[in-house]
Amino acid sequence: MTTELRHGYCALCISRCGCVGTLEDGILTRVDADPEHPTGQALCVKAKAAAEAVYAPDRVLHPLRRTRPKGEADPGWERISWDTALDLVAGKMRAAITQAPRLLAFGVATPSGTAVADSFAWIHRLAHACHSPNLVFATENCNWHKDFAPAYTFGAGIGMPDYEHTGCILLWGFNPATSWLAQATAVQQARKRGARLIVVDPRRAGLAAAADLWLRPHPGSDGTLALGLAHLLIESGRYDDTFLTRWSDAPFLVAEDDGHLLTGADLSADGDSEQRVVWNEATGTMQLCPSRPPNAATETRLALRGRYTVQILRGEVICRPVFERLVERCRAWPSTRVAAVTGIPAEQVEAAANLIAENLPLSFFTWTGTCQHSNATQNGRAIAALYGLTGCLDAPGGNVWFSKPPVADVMGFDWVSPEERALTLGRDERPQGPPQKGWITSRDLFRAVVEGEPYPISCLISFGSNFLLSKPNTRLSEAALKQLDFFALTELVETPTARYADLLLPVCSAWEREGLQAGFQVSAAAEARVQLRPAFVPPQGESRSDTWIVFELAKRLGLADQFFGGDPEAALAEMLAPAGLTPEALRAAPGGITLALETRYRKYEQNGFATPSGRLELHNERLRGVGLDPLPDYVASGVPNEPRFPLTLTTAKWPQYCHSQQRNQPSLRRRMPDPLVEIHPEAAGAHGISDGDWLQVTTSIGGMRARAKLDRHLAPDVVCAQYGWWQYADGAGDANRLIDGECFDPVAGSNSLRNFPCQIARLLPA
Repeated sequence: MTTELRHGYCALCISRCGCVGTLEDGILTRVDADPEHPTGQALCVKAKAAAEAVYAPDRVLHPLRRTRPKGEADPGWERISWDTALDLVAGKMRAAITQAPRLLAFGVATPSGTAVADSFAWIHRLAHACHSPNLVFATENCNWHKDFAPAYTFGAGIGMPDYEHTGCILLWGFNPATSWLAQATAVQQARKRGARLIVVDPRRAGLAAAADLWLRPHPGSDGTLALGLAHLLIESGRYDDTFLTRWSDAPFLVAEDDGHLLTGADLSADGDSEQRVVWNEATGTMQLCPSRPPNAATETRLALRGRYTVQILRGEVICRPVFERLVERCRAWPSTRVAAVTGIPAEQVEAAANLIAENLPLSFFTWTGTCQHSNATQNGRAIAALYGLTGCLDAPGGNVWFSKPPVADVMGFDWVSPEERALTLGRDERPQGPPQKGWITSRDLFRAVVEGEPYPISCLISFGSNFLLSKPNTRLSEAALKQLDFFALTELVETPTARYADLLLPVCSAWEREGLQAGFQVSAAAEARVQLRPAFVPPQGESRSDTWIVFELAKRLGLADQFFGGDPEAALAEMLAPAGLTPEALRAAPGGITLALETRYRKYEQNGFATPSGRLELHNERLRGVGLDPLPDYVASGVPNEPRFPLTLTTAKWPQYCHSQQRNQPSLRRRMPDPLVEIHPEAAGAHGISDGDWLQVTTSIGGMRARAKLDRHLAPDVVCAQYGWWQYADGAGDANRLIDGECFDPVAGSNSLRNFPCQIARLLPA
């Protein structure tokens, strides 16, 4: 027997854990952690089950064409050749584009929880080359609130905790033990060094059990907690006054009558609208502040508090600094009121504020736990404002934007003109959300398909995405999938969504193709690593990579010139060129190459923040401009409140599965054979439910069954379920179909997947 080891990284989720594959006579038999890799200290059970994924008997291994009407349980798949399949897809795409590019939509699975990251940029490039304004991507329920929405405050995403130097870590709605193992390792290492840990999570899961302080908020009440913590820091004077004065909009004056920031244009007819008005405490007069923040020490005398009457062109107005207005917002949330809304005891709220203030620098991370709510944007802005008070952003031990390998951006966003982008579905309703980048929700797509609002969509080309299980109950979902003139889907297995496809294209798993990772995120050293992951084994059957499919379609559509002559190898070389790397060099170094990148802290001191004012913005004029509150505030979730549904349904991930994947893998299924619902023993007792019983969870939208798992750490009125199960004919375990897709955040379109009224009942044995 010939044994071979191959170094790479697992692409199944955003953690990108370094690993080593073992091949015996060319067969992948196991995958283990690679401790020499910056993210290789541990490996989850999903990666260890790699061989089961590669050799799964239910893999789609050949292009398949539907022969029976949509809606039938059996699509009547007919095996066809790749040439026939690609010609068919390209012909349908060309027909839609010829009529109007907006009739063609694209879909892509999340790169944070699937292996589509290998092809994510190329899929976008194809959509943009076709001038389609619409791409369905789960950003609103995944990464928008950590990577894009924080730009309204920070000018960028939240960055990454500088775990090596941090004094206190705040994990908020983020359990890295199940969703980012490399971060869990980094947190544990920081804890050994002496860093303190606060976890905010309705469940005592993962690192919450070992935290210095675990805070259990009622799902969706996160904004309240953030404002309450900010209030405690402000009232006790434990905030960074110098940072706020010099590098934030805290001293900018806001007119009380209409809430807008005063600018030079308010003071004179030829005034500069980019300059803001501030109050100089030394002179007792208002003055203009330059459009970009200076380093001048005199700026420390600008007023952050107070109420002033000033003369502007339209007359005398009363105004206050942004900070004073934020103080007022926060003052409305003393610990006792926070406790009443969140369920967190007031003394724990105060303990959290003390831990933060006494153990700076503070770093934090938040993810889907705070974004999957109908009040997600305001909750996120409140957390960002709280963090801004500490002055730790981009400072040693805080959240840092580490230097990244300078690979070329090949996504082609600028190929879509402003006029075309204006047609993006949802753009009119949510102009400051994902539609500004062409990312649409499945709800908006399905409405366009079925109702033609605001215009019809006839052709959908999707790379992964199991819409029927990964999104909430969107009322037109099945009707839309039936009604599409043409729907092509790339997949590993036949999912419920795939059964509506006209054409099913087989993709190889991540273990069967190359993949590029430029930067591994969790530290400065990890970000400097560039690695070209090799294929551990050849593609099974006729499966191909999504990237190969993209390039083949581009050639058939006459777009070869925009895809480097239709040659993926040439495209890879162009991508790597700015970093001074070549595909050959990376293949010769299977463990990756570490670039000499410099970590610079407080980059804003040279360049300002990437916001319109060049400062961290607590008050956002762009949001005010579209009729939204410019300041962070707590807004109660918009989910219905019905007495017949007294419990709150929330959802979470477990280590065994990610989204609707992996349930066909025997070793994982043995670990969790049935869907679970966590409930408090008190709630279980009230309904005659014992641990392991099958129970029914019901909402105003529908019902599902699952097995009870008692958890005394859960709040008695909270029920925590899973989603993504599709191995049961009755839809057991899929909590998403119990949640109304019409409950969503007005800015981002985030769904209320973590907070929906429900009821439970014990199911009698059959």
